[in-house]
Amino acid sequence: MPTFKFEAMSTTGEEVKDSVDAGSEEEAQQKIRQMGYFVTRIQETGGGKKAVKGKQKKRKKKGQVFTIGGVSSKQLCTFTRQFSTLQDAGLPVLRSLKILEGQMKSGVLKNALIDVVDDVESGATLSEAFAKHPKCFDRLYVNMVKAGEAGGALEVILQRLADFKEKAQSLKRKIIGAMVYPIVVILVAVAILAFILIYIIPKFKKIFEDFDMKLPQITQILLDVSDFAVDYFWVAPLVVIGWFLFIKLVKLFRKGRYVVDWVKLHIPVVGSIIEKTIVARTTRTLGTLVASGVPILEALSIVKETCNNAVFESMYQKVYESIREGETIAVPMKESRLVDDMVVNMIDVGEETGELDKMLYKIAEVYEEEVDVLVESLVSLLEPLMIVFLGGCVGFIVVALFYPMIFILEKLSAGK
Repeated sequence: MPTFKFEAMSTTGEEVKDSVDAGSEEEAQQKIRQMGYFVTRIQETGGGKKAVKGKQKKRKKKGQVFTIGGVSSKQLCTFTRQFSTLQDAGLPVLRSLKILEGQMKSGVLKNALIDVVDDVESGATLSEAFAKHPKCFDRLYVNMVKAGEAGGALEVILQRLADFKEKAQSLKRKIIGAMVYPIVVILVAVAILAFILIYIIPKFKKIFEDFDMKLPQITQILLDVSDFAVDYFWVAPLVVIGWFLFIKLVKLFRKGRYVVDWVKLHIPVVGSIIEKTIVARTTRTLGTLVASGVPILEALSIVKETCNNAVFESMYQKVYESIREGETIAVPMKESRLVDDMVVNMIDVGEETGELDKMLYKIAEVYEEEVDVLVESLVSLLEPLMIVFLGGCVGFIVVALFYPMIFILEKLSAGK
């Protein structure tokens, strides 16, 4: 069996260094958490060959199929709500899992549930079985289920988890839905302009060359742009791909990722949407974990992973260190200047009154509403900007093409 060396924090904030034997990293983390520690670093040091051999012995079970990728948030959200409903109806966990596994279409989640059913039948807890499938069930999911098992309120925790997943899915769907229209319009506009530059304008250029006339400056500029588009049309996709790869490369480095995420937060309007979306998601996550009985240090560690932004991760790391040293959440948040005073004050009141989870839920609701308003404002702003831009481009093309045509018509009239 492989040996894993780990560094962790005790509930009192003391740093612990030790090792543990386990069949996998997930199992090792589970054992460490059962000791009452919060893992900060873990690394396999021995028994690697045996572990690989053990993995090779793992065979495909009946009903499992070959799959690639992970589980969509929509599918996991549906599963969680159905599981919550079955538990609320009083069905045993194993019976509920078998029902859901039986009616589910083949895929990553069905494969995972087949393994989960076997593990639960073998005596493992539900959280231990879920922990073996991190592609389907993340740390937040596993820890909430574990808290529900420990408190004897699994059906309540699953309802809370289902509500959380549905809220997160709803917010994501609203943002994506609102941005579809302007993105489609921009793409269509770019395609039309590219067609005019590459196929239409060269025909006018040939007409002008036949008359051997000196062209106005505005027309010459348009013809030069058209020539560039015809000769170097392949540059545009390369620039887009190159920029995408450059950003990916920069984000491989810790400082580079911080800079990129900082720039995102300072883009007009878009930066505010990103910032408020992160605040809404992280406060709802933290509130859900706290309400479910997950230890605050473990909850903050999970929240930090859900930020998807290095700037906010840094803030939550400072909050983590503050709590570990016996301080409050509000102080490091205020010092970071990333969140509004309203957020800081509400969290401060929540800590003083012992209703931190309710205050975090309220913050999430307020910020979700603000995100809706900002997204609608952005769409409303983009519509006139797109009209002005397209009108300007079309007007420029019309003037540039027809201005010399007037001289051609005059020349033809004089020749008669």
